[in-house]
Amino acid sequence: MTGPARRRIFVYGTLKRGGRNHRHLGGQTFLGEARTGPGVTLYSLGDFPGMVRDPYDTEGVAGELWEVDEKCLARLDHFEGVDEGLYERVRIGLLPPHEQETPDTYLYARDVTGRKPIGSTWPPVA
Repeated sequence: MTGPARRRIFVYGTLKRGGRNHRHLGGQTFLGEARTGPGVTLYSLGDFPGMVRDPYDTEGVAGELWEVDEKCLARLDHFEGVDEGLYERVRIGLLPPHEQETPDTYLYARDVTGRKPIGSTWPPVA
């Protein structure tokens, strides 16, 4: 008998360990720190970041890889405003040692014009 379906998810902002919204990952499995491949970058959206596609990016984004159940994934979709078009859940490639993974992640789905680019890490490194 198998348990509930599990999915891998890459988080990069306030959902990370120590982040103010980490509670949304309560009871889920931390798999390790991870980094996306190039082609995405972070923008400051005030108190939280938004990851967007950037063809000029060479660094990728630093974050964490988690294994979550379907109930948690539904909670995260709601929290991230997927139904409202704030973020979209997509698959993303990771660099070693997680290069075999293509977890889900959340890309910011709105315009970042006028927002401050912050690079690869949240919170921004001073």
